Amino acid sequence: MSNENKTIHEFDFSLICEYFSNVERQGPGSPEATLKALGFIDNLTSQSRIADLGCGTGGQTMTLAQNVPGQVTGLDLFPDFITIFNRHAERLGLERRVKGMVGSMVETLPFEKESLDLIWSEGAIYNIGFERGLNEWKRYLKKNGYIAVSEASWFTAERPAEIYDFWMRHYPEIDTIPNKVAQMQKAGYVPVATFVLPENCWTEHYFAPCCQIQEAFLKRHEGNQTVKELIAGQRHEMALYHQYKAFYGYVFYIGKKI
Repeated sequence: MSNENKTIHEFDFSLICEYFSNVERQGPGSPEATLKALGFIDNLTSQSRIADLGCGTGGQTMTLAQNVPGQVTGLDLFPDFITIFNRHAERLGLERRVKGMVGSMVETLPFEKESLDLIWSEGAIYNIGFERGLNEWKRYLKKNGYIAVSEASWFTAERPAEIYDFWMRHYPEIDTIPNKVAQMQKAGYVPVATFVLPENCWTEHYFAPCCQIQEAFLKRHEGNQTVKELIAGQRHEMALYHQYKAFYGYVFYIGKKI
């Protein structure tokens, strides 16, 4: 397998964590996109319970917490991400109602059944799979609770072989927007809204910050072949996006539990 064909999960978790700890967002997104998705969600109060699954260092979680009342819990597999998350919450004066905790979205979630008013997950549901995540996470939502996730999706019915093959290797569950909406409906949600994340969610808020740290990361791990492969894979992903962005991107899906 070439360096460019490796998925992010095939690298040492400690290296992945170190690399992405240096950027605010661990995937495409923006404060504007977070707030747009939030605009479709009603009835959040100071008593609401919100979980951000796969929160990373909390870039989107802090935007969320600054614009909604209630208790917000961020969950991520990497302890270093959660350390940074809680540091951000304290710096913003949110530590009384925003808390990060270490945990896996693939396993049983550390929440009571039907205890959450909102489940949030930006660019992370792929770790468990879109359909599986929608079905398993639903049990933790109250009736009429909301789910809001961003997910890689095809924009067209057909696409060039190079980008199709890339996504089939990395995330075979990628699908068209209508099919994703149908999956959400089948899982027991009323589809509330969908929208495509703008290009700047990739270029300005994800790729640009990553590019700024890559040379320093390579220098810090000079001679480490795994690090070279990691950065090569990141740069390949960026090149593919610029070439094929008309065919795919991230889409926010917002649903309400029936």
